[in-house]
Amino acid sequence: MGDMQAGEGTRIEVHESTRLLREFTQLSDDFQAHLGRELTVNSTDLQAMQYLIQRGPMSPTALARALDISTAATTVVVDRLVKVGHVTREAHPTDRRAVVVVPAPQSIASAMAALTPMVRSIDRVIQSFSEEERDTITEYLRRVVDVYRESIPEDVRVARGTR
Repeated sequence: MGDMQAGEGTRIEVHESTRLLREFTQLSDDFQAHLGRELTVNSTDLQAMQYLIQRGPMSPTALARALDISTAATTVVVDRLVKVGHVTREAHPTDRRAVVVVPAPQSIASAMAALTPMVRSIDRVIQSFSEEERDTITEYLRRVVDVYRESIPEDVRVARGTR
């Protein structure tokens, strides 16, 4: 067992795996900040790029919904990303009145160059366990993800595509 700080000096006793998950989320945030610096974007712009890389070209309205920000704020985000060459605005493939925001291939390559070594290293860690151990670890993580999902209101999950 280990302790976690719960604010104003209050500590709650938790299993070490729970403490490590908290540390993992903090390190993940730190890595996101590092990636943003590498790509010369702020956290909102990085989040927009992540959606575009994962989901492909999106309309500005869909991107605004995913980011949970106004369409006006999304316009500012897209303008910044266009200015630094991370995205382009292109004609919508089926609606000539609309546009889609498209991630630039070199930006996808830069993001993947930063992510791939870490992802492969993490995968090597799980591969070092027996199949039974991997199944147990995967089930644990699946249940933790379910707890996170259940703790986030459905309208937020739907807007961000994290059902």
